[in-house]
Amino acid sequence: MRIDPHSVTDDAQSVIQHFTWRARVDFAQRRLHCEVTLRLQAPTAAATPLDLDARGLDVEAVTSAEGAPLRWAPLPTDAVLGTPLRVHLPAGVGALTLRYRTSAEASALQWLDAAQTHGGRQPYLFSQCQAIHARSLVPLQDTPSRRVTFDASLEVPAGLTAVMAAAPRPRGADGRFHFEMPQPIPPYLLAFAVGDLACKALSPRSQVWAEPGVLERAAWEFAEVERHLHAAEALFGPYDWERFDLLVMPPSFPYGGMENPRLTFLTPTLLAGDRSLVNVLAHELAHSWTGNLVTNTTAEHFWLNEGFTVFAERRILEALEGPEVAALHAALGRKELDAAVARFEAAGAPELTRLRTKLEGIDPDEAFSVVPYEKGYLFLRTLEVALGREAFDGLLQRWLAAHRFQAADTDDFLRHVEAQAPGLLARVDADRWLDGAGVPDNAPASGSSRLEALRRVVGTLPEVADTAAWSTAEWQLFLDATPRTLGPARLAELDARFSLSTSKNAEVLCAWLTLALQSGHLQVLPTAEAFVSQVGRMKYLKPLYAALPREDARRLFAANRARYHPIAQQVVAGLLAKP
Repeated sequence: MRIDPHSVTDDAQSVIQHFTWRARVDFAQRRLHCEVTLRLQAPTAAATPLDLDARGLDVEAVTSAEGAPLRWAPLPTDAVLGTPLRVHLPAGVGALTLRYRTSAEASALQWLDAAQTHGGRQPYLFSQCQAIHARSLVPLQDTPSRRVTFDASLEVPAGLTAVMAAAPRPRGADGRFHFEMPQPIPPYLLAFAVGDLACKALSPRSQVWAEPGVLERAAWEFAEVERHLHAAEALFGPYDWERFDLLVMPPSFPYGGMENPRLTFLTPTLLAGDRSLVNVLAHELAHSWTGNLVTNTTAEHFWLNEGFTVFAERRILEALEGPEVAALHAALGRKELDAAVARFEAAGAPELTRLRTKLEGIDPDEAFSVVPYEKGYLFLRTLEVALGREAFDGLLQRWLAAHRFQAADTDDFLRHVEAQAPGLLARVDADRWLDGAGVPDNAPASGSSRLEALRRVVGTLPEVADTAAWSTAEWQLFLDATPRTLGPARLAELDARFSLSTSKNAEVLCAWLTLALQSGHLQVLPTAEAFVSQVGRMKYLKPLYAALPREDARRLFAANRARYHPIAQQVVAGLLAKP
């Protein structure tokens, strides 16, 4: 029986426990030439099939670990699943080896020419496997329900460095980079990068990697990482991954961050020069407990990953920067959630505003939104308010301890809550939160003196002195709430007073450009064109391409498509295809 609507993994078949992966990076062909040995939890007791998730893989041979050929065939291609493989295993097989090449269009990979990098001297390659893109790198059971350990070696062109979300091991005599992941991970956390890279220590258990020309800025921006680690450990228990290293990605990286264990990937748009965007670092660090340590079984329970992580992120921010800052971020999140709910309702898909979703036949990337993040956060806050912070902290810590290095679903969490706090779920109407559309009326509101002060100036032209201490979140809230009827003259005055079009803070710049474009203030069009030509983060691409005049949006996407990651290409193309 299939255990995940986005995987052919069959619960009746053998379980892959570990894999050994060898890959040669071929920039000329934009392919990886690979060999992987999949080690099973136990040798097969009888002849049995093993179904493997795969997408775009050119398989050359499938053998037992001893080299005996095994019978195999591709399964029918599916638009979401890819082209899975079925291998027929005889009795007594404990491991199998596949030799193959990845596709030049592998959905997990982005290949950058030297001109697309900061240094402009060497090409760059990176992977992004969430949600179901690991199958375009390695044929395996690509579901978060099945955690695996692995070891890997990468052969890369001379002069380039390979890094991986795994523990580095000494380079071999052949010059290959070697890695090992001793903790079991869900396949979507498989990650590596190859390029002109250098590193700098931040603390005894953290260092930052980046292109040499970016390294010093990155090291300054993230210098307080150990402070974040201590705050998180005080809340959630010991950090179980040994190291928390960072890799600052090229501008085309499609996300703010990706919580790959031992080596978190971060967008360069965080390098604002004033440490004002390190809340993203807190989010990715929080994943070390919520998501990486305890993982949702399938994408249908994604809120267990991201809702918990937003909750944990804001607790870390509260510990570091105080409750006022956490409240500002919560208010911003609620505004984004309300907008997402409205979009899904307008599109006739209110079911995608539920926490527990049904995604059979739906690509997880297409269903991606802030709903599991922010509605999940609000559900946990509702439980916390009803139970009391101290008691809820204990409940959450026991949940993490009980499911450490395991996958869990919504029912697992409900059973845990009911056992720990009988009657709590009924008190907060948990069924309405999990299976109802939209946001329930009992969602806790964010309140703070800074929020109240901000609300008083929305729609006005504040004085420079009044905004001098504003955080990034306050600027975002102000710009998002500014009426779209303010008019070009008033917007030009706002820009002149606060230099918004030249802001070095990507969050503020994106919020400003979105406001201006939606209001018909097209003098910002050259700035918007430059921004979408330089940045591939989907958080910015989606609102800007939606706000741009349609003809300009299509022209800019045609010009910049090749610079974007395949996931971002898919999302923006879908956005522009809508009437």
